[in-house]
Amino acid sequence: MEVFTRWRSWDAARPGLEAAGVDAVRLEKAVDAARRWHGDQKRPTGVPYVEHLLEALEVLVRGAGVKDPVVLDAVLLHDVVEDTAATLADVEDAFGPEVAELVDWVTKPPTGGRGRQAKRAAKAAYLRRLRDAPREAVLVKLADRVSNVQELDRMPTDFQRRYHAETVAYILPLAEAEPWFAAWYASWRERFAHLR
Repeated sequence: MEVFTRWRSWDAARPGLEAAGVDAVRLEKAVDAARRWHGDQKRPTGVPYVEHLLEALEVLVRGAGVKDPVVLDAVLLHDVVEDTAATLADVEDAFGPEVAELVDWVTKPPTGGRGRQAKRAAKAAYLRRLRDAPREAVLVKLADRVSNVQELDRMPTDFQRRYHAETVAYILPLAEAEPWFAAWYASWRERFAHLR
């Protein structure tokens, strides 16, 4: 199972993007916006949040071979509405309606109720809704989840089991239509088979 952690900074990502024929100068606008909106936010592991966004970008470009600038902008911005003060209108103003639509598809709506059960029900509904998403939004979600699960063993055990089950139930079916992702998730599932 390949792990995508080479692009931990924009300086590390740029040469790989250029080698893949991606317009890094254009894409830097989305990187700058993501940095500004996410600010000093950290991942649960304590690393700067932008590393997650660059991992997801690396998955799409280096792994799946995606070069569509709208999809690449969206993967860098996929959490700004969910996790920052940025709105879909902000994303649309800066990046246009296509990018904003993809970000909207992969943004979890606010939880309708209180407590753990309400949160889990809302998340399950959101993940089920992705079955109706356009292919480009699905690519963003698949790359996002690769970044989140590729080093799942670094997370607490109870989280590992829950996130593994969620990935198998909702994400693997989305990956079936995308050969590269289907193969990657198959190897991931084998690597983490002990979490069944």
